[in-house]
Amino acid sequence: MSAHPVIEFIDLKAQRQHIGQAMEDAILKVVREGNYILGPEVEQFETALAAFCGAKHAIAVANGTDALILVLEALGIGPGDAVLCPSFTFAATAEVVAWMGATPIFTEIDEATYNIDPKALPAAIETAAKHGLRARALIAVDLFGQAADYDALEAFCRRHELALISDSAQGFGARYKGRVAGAIGDFATTSFFPAKPLGCYGDGGAILTDNDDKAALLRSLRFHGKGSFKYDNVRVGLNSRLDTVQAAVLLEKLKVFAEELDKRQRVAARYTEALKDVAVTPYVMPECVSTWAQYTLRIDAARRDAFQAALKEKGVPTAIYYPKPLHQQTAYKDYPVAGNGLPVSERASQEVVSLPMHPYLDEATQDYIIAAVREALKAPAAAQA
Repeated sequence: MSAHPVIEFIDLKAQRQHIGQAMEDAILKVVREGNYILGPEVEQFETALAAFCGAKHAIAVANGTDALILVLEALGIGPGDAVLCPSFTFAATAEVVAWMGATPIFTEIDEATYNIDPKALPAAIETAAKHGLRARALIAVDLFGQAADYDALEAFCRRHELALISDSAQGFGARYKGRVAGAIGDFATTSFFPAKPLGCYGDGGAILTDNDDKAALLRSLRFHGKGSFKYDNVRVGLNSRLDTVQAAVLLEKLKVFAEELDKRQRVAARYTEALKDVAVTPYVMPECVSTWAQYTLRIDAARRDAFQAALKEKGVPTAIYYPKPLHQQTAYKDYPVAGNGLPVSERASQEVVSLPMHPYLDEATQDYIIAAVREALKAPAAAQA
């Protein structure tokens, strides 16, 4: 029986040990005080989250998907409207558009960053017009932790009067030319799903914006369309509130978040230095810093299954984000695709593979992973088939 180390893809237990007793104290404080819904920790967390990225308002909600749909509700997006978004992303990005009765226009990604390609946006606008739709918004996804190319996206959105929504579920806290993801776009949304760089111990999410009126509207919408008090319903809303216990967890995690992002940079740099000669390693744009939600290699599609199997045999977990673009999936295949198709998105889905990545990945374990990757990739394709 092979004696390989036990390797976590994302090691939440190591983070828990690092934070220590402070986490248990924070959770027990909420339990003892009994303010389980919108207790004081929720507002404290909203204030701290906004301060971290430089946004004016943070509105904590039940999950990252609700964060997106609440933004679309606040914008009044619905039937007859089009929202531009990538296809190479998690389903929630387009799902929320369909929920509202609007139409997602699947748009091509940049080959190097995997984020929506600004050069593909004119074709998306044309596609919306051909379908008799009014383009209302663009959802940019900060995929794998790197901010999208916001200078170009902001300019395009201004020209076409589109709301810019930053889906920063993976990229909250990323740096983009002196700015911080979370404070970029008309709205930014994020997810606190446990596996995210900033995650809680269940589901959670947030919306960030500098718009005072929209922030007030969003606070109402997340609480059943509440008016002056909770039984005064002035609009149709949702029940989407961050639990106080999760806010307490996130307050403790936010205290170590900057430190963890620094550690992620070191892990990513070691991977890249050791693997750049055997695989396509991640590209980070100049003046940008990724949160490294995932560390994603790109290898020959014909070798990927065997590569994953070889690593699994050595106890190294891998994951594929995402094996099929949304425009090829059953639920979304009838929605419009911009231009003449999305070959970059389709190719990426066949070639990407992600390695273990978290702030507490020690050098010895990482060296073991690197050796396993190099050994798997140096074998001829025929031998792996």
